[in-house]
Amino acid sequence: MTSKMQDRNPGLTSGLALAKVVLLGALVASMCFGDVSALAQTAARFLGTITAIGGNSLTVKTDAGEVHQVNVPDTAAVKRIAPGEKDLTKADTIHFTELQTGDRVLVKLDPNSPAGASDALQVISVKAADVAQKQQKDREDWQRNGVGGLVKSVDASGGVLVLTSGVGATAKTITIHTSKDTLLKRYAPASVRFDQAAAAPIDAVHAGDQLRARGTKNADGTEIAAVELVSGSFRNISGTITSLDAASSTLVVKDLVSKKQVTVHITPDAQMRKLADRMAQMLAMRLKGGAGGGFPGGPPGGWGGGGPAAGGGPPPSAGAGGPPRGAFGGGPGAGGPPGGGDPQQMLSRAPAIQIADLKKGDAVMLVSTDGATEVTAITLLAGVEPLLEAPAASQNLMSNWSMGTGTPDAGAGVQ
Repeated sequence: MTSKMQDRNPGLTSGLALAKVVLLGALVASMCFGDVSALAQTAARFLGTITAIGGNSLTVKTDAGEVHQVNVPDTAAVKRIAPGEKDLTKADTIHFTELQTGDRVLVKLDPNSPAGASDALQVISVKAADVAQKQQKDREDWQRNGVGGLVKSVDASGGVLVLTSGVGATAKTITIHTSKDTLLKRYAPASVRFDQAAAAPIDAVHAGDQLRARGTKNADGTEIAAVELVSGSFRNISGTITSLDAASSTLVVKDLVSKKQVTVHITPDAQMRKLADRMAQMLAMRLKGGAGGGFPGGPPGGWGGGGPAAGGGPPPSAGAGGPPRGAFGGGPGAGGPPGGGDPQQMLSRAPAIQIADLKKGDAVMLVSTDGATEVTAITLLAGVEPLLEAPAASQNLMSNWSMGTGTPDAGAGVQ
């Protein structure tokens, strides 16, 4: 029936052909930006990074950690495309020997491969150096033209969101205008990886969510016409560690609000820092409006200046081409006066720690994935006893600092 319809309607035939090109173009775009969701529905294709090349075979590791070994016969089409390019007609044909470890590849398997064999029908590649250059450009754009904070209100019909960003003297309200062309994404429920964020409508955003947007800002940064935004629901937890298992990278915290035990999983992506006693006391005074909280001329040690990363070197990958991990209020452009002791930048300058540096009885504050009894830490701050005396302000501080310790690495899958 479909064939007859196509014969009677050439426009339908061309439309179907165009749809196939658009679909494959979307898959290539996924490869370039690290979004693997479109590939998860088919076993005939897989996306990942070349980890080894031997003879006429490739070893490819997907972003999900799966390892595939595939033969690339002389009949396979091997092409190279620029990052972000969706038009396959612009892909250049290359020789298998031009592929390198670290390149991103989209491999289409030959359905007619012999039993037990994995032969490639097509390999579309993006050079690792080109990916890194594109991601660096994207990170700089997020820093230069990005805003972020906590969602205050959502007008889905008007496409307008209102954020609050910063705390204390750095606090301000930001209005975000979206259009039909704005790319809206939302973090997966148990993930903080930008490359795993999926498209979502504006009504998926709720008050209290964390959100980062980039686009064209007005002069004082209080309004932005967004070209892209990403949002997510996360949880604030303050409490004391009741048990700790460094071997399994987990700890149990008694939440001061719910009075319940919460198991916290610590992954390599988690940002963990510890405040020095004096810094914690001064931060607490500042949040409570105390006399010592102003830091005239900037805090000790030069905190509050902050370079482009607003927190030293880049942390583990937050996903290809994603916003800096200062995405939700920390870092330049978040409203902090230069040299004035921006609290988010101060937190970012605190020494990094490992789970082995924590012990039972320590007070911690963290932002985590959403969950009732088990969560995954995004940011964890120790040495916070003085901050717990101002819990509301401290939680707002943590929320704005969440994912705010620098910029993502070169990108998921390009390690």
